[in-house]
Amino acid sequence: MASEAEKTFQRFAVFGESSSSGTEMNNKNFSKLCKDCGIMDGKLVTSTDVDIVFSKVKAKNARTITFQQFQEAMKELGQKRFKEKNPDEALGNVYKLMEGKDPATTGVTKATTVGGVSRLTDTSKYTGTHKERFDESGKGKGIAGREEMTDNSGYVSGYKGAGTYDKKDH
Repeated sequence: MASEAEKTFQRFAVFGESSSSGTEMNNKNFSKLCKDCGIMDGKLVTSTDVDIVFSKVKAKNARTITFQQFQEAMKELGQKRFKEKNPDEALGNVYKLMEGKDPATTGVTKATTVGGVSRLTDTSKYTGTHKERFDESGKGKGIAGREEMTDNSGYVSGYKGAGTYDKKDH
């Protein structure tokens, strides 16, 4: 049972922490685990309780907890959440809540296109000089679309016989 809890612990420990090895968890991810797994219910166990328990089990000057400390924290929160059960049963119930859970990303801000944004970014509707900055597929032409490219061939613009000088018989 603890191995399943340990896997969940590791998944939450690395969530949002690219440098984390999954062996230690910070307070933010600990709170997230408690919320996502339903340990924090807002009635018996609140976010304040979770923060207090986290501070209690971590080392004095540490910012993270190990799995060992995490288990102590779960014992305490289990007793709060399942008051009518003995400590071992409560811990078992907490681990059951955690089984197979992944960090949820619901409610995370997504890029939205509101109202006129799609009209403003549709290159097929561009007119005038802006139209020339994009090819038919709507992909930008880069610098060629923004600047008048100079022709350094030595011929004046509009000269029909450009590039024929070397071909003439002298």
